[in-house]
Amino acid sequence: MKNPGWVDLQVNGHHGVDFNSPELTEEQFIRAAEELQAAGTAVFLPTLITKPMELYRRNAAVIRRAVEKAHLEKVVPGLHLEGPFLSGRGIGAHNPDWLQIPTPETIRELYDITGGFIKLLTMSAEAENLAEGIQAARELGIKVSVGHHMAGYAQVHAAADAGAEYLTHLGNGCPNLMGRHENPLLAGLAEDRLTAFIITDGHHLPGDLIKVILKAKGADKVIVTSDASDAAGMPPGPMEILGNHAILTPEGKLYNPEKQCLVAAACVMHRCMEFLDSLGVLTEEELLKVGRINPLKALEN
Repeated sequence: MKNPGWVDLQVNGHHGVDFNSPELTEEQFIRAAEELQAAGTAVFLPTLITKPMELYRRNAAVIRRAVEKAHLEKVVPGLHLEGPFLSGRGIGAHNPDWLQIPTPETIRELYDITGGFIKLLTMSAEAENLAEGIQAARELGIKVSVGHHMAGYAQVHAAADAGAEYLTHLGNGCPNLMGRHENPLLAGLAEDRLTAFIITDGHHLPGDLIKVILKAKGADKVIVTSDASDAAGMPPGPMEILGNHAILTPEGKLYNPEKQCLVAAACVMHRCMEFLDSLGVLTEEELLKVGRINPLKALEN
């Protein structure tokens, strides 16, 4: 499988550089972006998770200045905000103290304080004010993905009705134990209008589940994301990742032993695509779709 220059819509950091850190510098971001390009990621969305408003303001400005300074406009076309409109029932590694309701006023505030740099916004499909929040985002030119929830069939269908287009890391961002017949994984698979982001690092989803998702959605409705964090490229051991006490195993699994949840990922797109290729379920043309063509379409206005 050739690397055509993968496109990653969810990157939290790389090799010791945390895009969510209140101490992030322009130089750090430029170095991380250059290393990601060298590793085969041609285009990516820096991802800011659930944080206070002031962190969004500060880090969005740092990232924009870095992009302009290093002429990275074609590499970094905008931000992905994974939060703060998530559900406490699917909070995962995020901090519940910073969750908000997606009102038009709050979404406009986020848009303004980031200088209109938001390309993609993840919110819970069971969030209060969901339809109005999705409409407000779409009016600002922001694509909406749903995830980090315990939403069932009706709520996921309602999100698609309101204009959501994607599912953030389907199969993750939810409790380890769920109802057998109605849960966010099955609801996401059943909603044909939503394209599923999946993390194919070999740890977030079992290979057989990846096959099921691909069979249900088809290659045209799947986008691979890495969910890479600053642990990517680092040696195994205990570390602080996205506000979590985490452990990176020699096999590459990054998790919080107290919460019993994964904490983003420790690899970049080329590793995700290699693992997906190893499953033998997609042709080279289909691999190109899920790793480059589909995410590029998602970035179109």
